[in-house]
Amino acid sequence: MAESEPERPPREVDTTRPSVSRVYDVMLGGKDNYASDRELARLALEVAPDAPEAARANREFIKRVVRYLAAETGIRQFLDLGSGLPAPGNVHEIAQARAPGTRVVYVDHDPIVLVHGRALLAVDDTTTVVEADLRDPEEILGHPEVGKLIDFGEPVGLLMFAILHHLPDAADPAGIVSTFVSRLAPGSHLAVSHFCNPGQAHPEVSRQAYTAEKLFNEHLGTGRWRTREEILAFFDGLDLLAPGLVPVPEWRPDPGDQAEPGITYHTFVGAVARKP
Repeated sequence: MAESEPERPPREVDTTRPSVSRVYDVMLGGKDNYASDRELARLALEVAPDAPEAARANREFIKRVVRYLAAETGIRQFLDLGSGLPAPGNVHEIAQARAPGTRVVYVDHDPIVLVHGRALLAVDDTTTVVEADLRDPEEILGHPEVGKLIDFGEPVGLLMFAILHHLPDAADPAGIVSTFVSRLAPGSHLAVSHFCNPGQAHPEVSRQAYTAEKLFNEHLGTGRWRTREEILAFFDGLDLLAPGLVPVPEWRPDPGDQAEPGITYHTFVGAVARKP
């Protein structure tokens, strides 16, 4: 964890309250976080000591998914919703290494994400960062910066990594996903990673998931560990790719990849599906 505050946070950033993207940054060993974020991370680690491993597993999942979509499906444009703070192996870096010229739009509503993202992309005309809220899909779909880079008449890689579990049921996350998917051309792909409560399949893990959910809602105001059935519903009408909805280390691992099945192993799952 970072031991000192980042210098000169943007004026609009409230450093006294933890944020989703900055707590995730703590788990990844980043430095773009503040005392409030590190305190929540400390509390989360008391519940799930292997949470940093889960965060890293999600980053590796992102890399494998983007690499697959860019190298094997011919997708040349990505819309990354709830992108979070930049980290090694960003979507545009992975995609453009496989297919130069691939276009990427990152979307987030956290001010610190926008500051860091725009600095990173200052000289990149194939990638941009847009300030918008996932809960308003029409704003994102109609945003002029999105329209400059994303042609919805062609296949799109729609990425929703570690973001839907921060939408409560009242926000109708399934309806939000459906709105985005309805605008995608055939051949587009939806990729999701999500906190999961495995229920009776893993009772001890399920109890941990309930505890973590309570902690996140008390301190962040968000966090929903959904069941497998609830997460699979996001892919209704799409063709789920093998191996289906699995713990993120199990989605098409690279040769030699190994992951220890700790307490969070079955509470962070992911899947990719194709629009027919």
